[in-house]
Amino acid sequence: MSVPLLLASGSTIRAQLLRNAAVPFDVQVPRVDEDQIKAALLAENAAPRDIADTLAEWKARRISERNPEAMVLGCDQVLDFEGQLLSKPNTPEEALEQLKAMRSKRHMLLSAAVIYEGGKPVWRHVGQVRLRMRDSTDAYLAGYVQRNWDSIRHAVGGYKLEEEGVRLFTSIDGDYFNVLGIPLLELLNYLALRGVIDQ
Repeated sequence: MSVPLLLASGSTIRAQLLRNAAVPFDVQVPRVDEDQIKAALLAENAAPRDIADTLAEWKARRISERNPEAMVLGCDQVLDFEGQLLSKPNTPEEALEQLKAMRSKRHMLLSAAVIYEGGKPVWRHVGQVRLRMRDSTDAYLAGYVQRNWDSIRHAVGGYKLEEEGVRLFTSIDGDYFNVLGIPLLELLNYLALRGVIDQ
């Protein structure tokens, strides 16, 4: 590979998906104040799609500044629930509150990926998935959060579909990889076209 791929993310699931797809890469975790960037964008009434894209770009840019010769992949995911942006829950109580608010309703996950090369963006994509939650009981949701808090505190919306969280849903409309936080198929297409991976 002529240009090394750097994943600008500390996400274990994103790294695992790239490894599973046999993509060669290294990881460098960027220091980005996501809350500050998100707050500034929300103050400007930015759309959730643009917030996801901007956060992914900031991460890619930060690592690209230190590694201008590398191809740097930044990713981010946001949850749009009835026009409100939901983030990773800070407490089990907050996770339970989010899940109760979303039950029986639809929400959308937006997974953004941006590639920087030579200090500038060369590719970007935002995948979206629409999900409908089951009408789960208060008791089940409370037990779910208690059993899974160590894992779901790292996930927007307070659930992980690849784990017990799949039981919270009645329908999913879109690409499963976008649920996991990366538009993987579109990314692989780009990497193949660039010759980073064989096709």
